[in-house]
Amino acid sequence: MSLEQKIKDLAQQYAGEFTEVRRHLHAHPELSYQEHATSAFVQQKLQSYGIPFSIKATTGVVGIIEGKKPQSRVIALRADMDALPIKEENDVPYRSLNEGVMHACGHDVHTTCLLGAAKILSELKGEWEGTVKLIFQPGEEKNPGGASLMIKDGVLENPKPQGIFGLHVHPGLDAGLLSFRKGRVMASADEIYITIKSKGGHAAAPHLTADTILIASQLIVSLQQIISRNNNPLSPSVLSICSFQGGHTTNVIPSEVKLMGTFRAMDEVWRFKAHELIRKQTIGLVESMGAEVDLHIDVGYPTVDNDPELTDKGWNKAKIYMGEDHVQETEMRMGAEDFGYYTQAIPGCFYRLGVRNEARGIVHNVHTPRFDVDEKAIEIGMGMMACLGATIQ
Repeated sequence: MSLEQKIKDLAQQYAGEFTEVRRHLHAHPELSYQEHATSAFVQQKLQSYGIPFSIKATTGVVGIIEGKKPQSRVIALRADMDALPIKEENDVPYRSLNEGVMHACGHDVHTTCLLGAAKILSELKGEWEGTVKLIFQPGEEKNPGGASLMIKDGVLENPKPQGIFGLHVHPGLDAGLLSFRKGRVMASADEIYITIKSKGGHAAAPHLTADTILIASQLIVSLQQIISRNNNPLSPSVLSICSFQGGHTTNVIPSEVKLMGTFRAMDEVWRFKAHELIRKQTIGLVESMGAEVDLHIDVGYPTVDNDPELTDKGWNKAKIYMGEDHVQETEMRMGAEDFGYYTQAIPGCFYRLGVRNEARGIVHNVHTPRFDVDEKAIEIGMGMMACLGATIQ
């Protein structure tokens, strides 16, 4: 029997056990950098599998599994553990017990799949060569990104992996499918914070102050034009102002308006040129209309760039493990992921796990209060991760 088949058999055998693991994690979500109970749960599981581990970046957990000839190669497998500040609307037995916090991006599934892979790899460690590094990281959802903190804390050293794999649930892909893409696959992400200030005044006398509401409105439109007119249309980017806060009544021009938003780009050179255009336009427009402005661009995650050779190996292995008809090509996405920090440091491959089931109404997107997954994806996710860890050379 092939190693791939042995992994598949164990994944099927343990599918029920790890469905319960996922439900426990889903019911007990924790926000970014607050994953203390989740971290303790992961540590307890690794200990029960006999896998040594260390702690990094406060709540991150790093396990090491050595097969035969442990120095011959090192492959890292990564999962993120944090949840989002979203109130869950699903009526399911494993609904979040932490009010206002929800695993709305599937990190409970990611953590579960890596734990399942860890158990399988540990049981079969006499049948594969090399070392597998298990990375359970905090804070993917919030700058500066848990990946960056884990890297600073030495997660890619002692031993240094030759490559790293990470998966992400995909609600647009049916359960039972995987998808891969070579090269650039996700955008960079930066946060924009703008505060427009004036002395404020009566709505009946706008000439005696600077109208912060009007200025903010014009600025939003102006920034959209600056981005769309200066970017090469062949390289997508998007600016979205997602929060407009100012004023509290009908007849007072507020002394302060706050805007918050995000800028995403597929081109790192254009990304930073756009920052300068945003700064120049914001300061010039606001000051020309008689107000003051504070602008902060919080530089966030880089693009996610899948190493072509490593991705090709993973893609081909998925075809063997899943069958060619069950592996597709991932579309490019303007979403962002701090997995990009890993791909800047070592060859990486970030692939997608299908979780959609239209017949059961499991169709909602990530970051929404009704997001859920078809749990049959867990068996596939844990088995595929174990397969990549054990067999990629």
